[in-house]
Amino acid sequence: MRWISYEFQAIDRPLSEADRRALRDLSTRARITATSFTNSYEWGSFKGDAAKLMERWFDLHLYLANWGSRRLMIRWPARLVDRRLLDAFLGKVDCAELLVAGENLILDIVFDEVESEDWDDGSGRLAALAPLRADVLGGDLRLFYLLWLSAVETDVFEPDELEPIPGIGSMTGALEALVDFFDIDRDLVAAAAERSADLITGRSASSETVRPIIAKMTDQDKISLLARLFDGDAHVTSELRALVRQRMVSETDAPLVAARTVGELRARASAIRLTRERAQAEKAAAEQERREAEAERSRRLRLDAIVRRGESVWREIEAEIERRNASGYDKAVGLLLDLRVIATEKGATEDFVRRLALQLPFFFAVRALSDRLVSSAPE
Repeated sequence: MRWISYEFQAIDRPLSEADRRALRDLSTRARITATSFTNSYEWGSFKGDAAKLMERWFDLHLYLANWGSRRLMIRWPARLVDRRLLDAFLGKVDCAELLVAGENLILDIVFDEVESEDWDDGSGRLAALAPLRADVLGGDLRLFYLLWLSAVETDVFEPDELEPIPGIGSMTGALEALVDFFDIDRDLVAAAAERSADLITGRSASSETVRPIIAKMTDQDKISLLARLFDGDAHVTSELRALVRQRMVSETDAPLVAARTVGELRARASAIRLTRERAQAEKAAAEQERREAEAERSRRLRLDAIVRRGESVWREIEAEIERRNASGYDKAVGLLLDLRVIATEKGATEDFVRRLALQLPFFFAVRALSDRLVSSAPE
């Protein structure tokens, strides 16, 4: 069965009643609120144009189809992001495009053949990815590094090409969600994440470390930020964080870390992959050994119980055969096989064969049982 899921989210400006009426004209069954539009289809498809909806109303959009197509769109006010920096990441990235829509920039990410064994209806996916928008507004551009890394995965870069920033450090939940949603090579991501990104992301900053930077701001800049905060400007915090991060980078005395080449990243990813696969193989082998040991313990307990029962086992075999059904025959054959193993272990095979010969006329009177005995005979 095919299905498609659409989800849109408005962050900066809630939808008015007129907005919601216009959206209702596009779908009579969608769930529409003051901040969202969601719908899914098993038959048919959405009549609206996702790009136009993003231009007019929404800040985030997620599209998911169970045949492998996935799309994520994010909108930012153009004045709050440096497009030149973003373009530097996306130069050879075919899966993503940066679009101008009036006073906004829209990042459009499309993957057509995502492989996944864990298909779902997309519930909660956009919520997990939503923090990426605020992260970029705050100057954290690792989203774009991961898109660049997806191009590394498809071999569009020469081995000597340099990574756009020197590593991405520890991943946030939203970045992990992006890697999962688009199935970006996790070994490449692990290689990229081995380099700290604290200075780039500002994750190492605290209120104490940023106070001197804020203190150096002009009174006019401070008053402007506070006035906008009073007016409810949703972007003041992100702008302040980005400003502080830029000044931290320019004022730091730490030596610059040399960027790695594509070839170095691929080599490190291969080493990580080999280590991971070896660990998985060792874990699988240990699990197989555990299962086999458990099976042997169970077999030993079963055989010991049969030994303790003595002659009553042969009577049970006869009783099971008298039932004249498949389950009875199977149980009788199983007991006979266990008796044969016990006899072999005790060096009493001749006694077992002799006893079996006495019972054979009775056993083979039932054709179904004889077939099971023949198919279970030792080679």
